[in-house]
This record gives sequence, C-alpha cells and structure tokens, in this order.
Amino acid sequence: MSPIQALRRGVTRRVELVPMNPVEQLRAGRLVHRLVQLLVGLVLFGASMALLLRAQLGLEPWGVLQYGLIQHIPMSYGAMSIVVSFVVLLLWIPLRQWPGLGTVLNAVVIGLAIDATLSVVPDIEGIGWRVLAMLLAIAGNGVAGAMYIGSQLGPGPRDGLMTGLARRTGRSIRLVRTSLEVTVVVLGFALGGIVGVGTVLYALLIGPVVQYFLPMLTVRVQHPAHHGDASAVALSSPEELEIERAAGTPPAAAPPGGGPSDSAVDGEREGQHARSTGQA
Repeated sequence: MSPIQALRRGVTRRVELVPMNPVEQLRAGRLVHRLVQLLVGLVLFGASMALLLRAQLGLEPWGVLQYGLIQHIPMSYGAMSIVVSFVVLLLWIPLRQWPGLGTVLNAVVIGLAIDATLSVVPDIEGIGWRVLAMLLAIAGNGVAGAMYIGSQLGPGPRDGLMTGLARRTGRSIRLVRTSLEVTVVVLGFALGGIVGVGTVLYALLIGPVVQYFLPMLTVRVQHPAHHGDASAVALSSPEELEIERAAGTPPAAAPPGGGPSDSAVDGEREGQHARSTGQA
C-alpha cells in the first residue's frame, strides 16, 4: 500500500468516540498506546505554538493573551501557558466539571514543550521563511490537536471551559467559543500580544485540519460499562461535530423547514460531548 493510499484509508476510517468519565477513560483499554499518543500530541502542540511565535505573524487567540501577559509579568511564554491553563481549570469548579488525565497533562506538557522549542529555534529572518513557519505551525497544531483528542483521555482546559460554559448557560458552542476567543484576543492585544495574519489563518484553518486527521488518529477503545454497545459514537455523529467546533470548525446550519433550532441542536450536542469527556 502506497503512502497516499494509506492516508486515504485513514481519512475514511470509521472510528468511535466513546462517552466516558475521567475514571472510565483510564479503564477503557490500550492505555499505554493512548498515553504515548497523548504525550506526543501535546509536545507537538507546544512545539507548533513556539514556531508560530517565532514566525511573528500573529498568534492563536489564547497565545495572544499569554504573550500580552508576559509583557508585564516576568515569565517565559511556556510558563505563562501553564499558569493560564491552571487558572482556566479553576473556572471549571463552578461549572462542576472534572478534568481527565489528559486535561492535566495538557496544562503542563504544552508549556514545557513551548519553552524547550523556543530554546533551540532561533528568530526566523525573511518573510518567506516566516510564512512557511506559520503554515507549518498551523498544520502541526491541527495534527497535534487530533492526536490528543483522539487519545480520549480528556479535553484541554480551554476546550473544557468552552463546553462547560455552553452547557451551564444554554448558549451554543459557536457563540461561547467566539465570545471567549474574541475576549482573549482583545485583552491580549491591549496588553501587547501579537495579532496578525497568523491569527486569522489559525482561526480559519485549524478546524479543517483537525477534522481531516481526527479519524485516522482516534484510538479505538471500549466503554468499560458497555463494551462497545450503542453508547459508542461514530465520528460522523454529533460527537464529531462538537470536537470539530472545539477545534474551531464552524458548525453546520440547522435543517430548513421547521427543523430544530441551532440552540436546541447545540444543546443536545453539548450534552453528548460533555458525557464523552466525563463532564455531564
């Protein structure tokens, strides 16, 4: 099988995202495989964030805030990422959400990987090289996101905050995500964060990249209580749509002609996503 054929087969692969709470995530089998994939994904995620910073063409929304904060607080970019992650996790408490192992590792490993990458990757000179670095960073970030989501060990702190707020307020994922990201970009820019074409391209491209790689990178697991019954959800279901939204993919429009409203559909999907990450 050629590499192109293998890639096509992976993209069309039918994979299951199994609704699990944090304890069930650890009992769902293939834990070593999933932990290795999670850690590789988180390291790649941090490295790609560092590369986006080196490109100096605009950061992802939360990166804008983190960079703005370090203009006023003597702290490295990676260390600030860790601090912001744990502050966000504190906001999970009133939302009554429980972090998985992947959530905690996400908060720590990405920041460490950012600083490690920045220590070995120098400033990039020349607009052509900076554009290339920006595109590689966005692509790498999307692959990394698919890897850690596909490990099924819990959402990242920021994604969990988004879905938790949507569940508690009854607002759509789209509205909550947009409101959060606009808020952190505006605040970060006011503090001195870098906003540019990279920020816009990241918002436009990260969802499709995650969506493309997620089927081939989702690890097959079984729900400990149900052993693969109807509780498992294929990636073409609303579970997949919620994961994609969390990564930045615009949601599909509600069906015309008296179909359910966007908020109703979002509410149901948010509930399914919350159950899949142990947040219900």
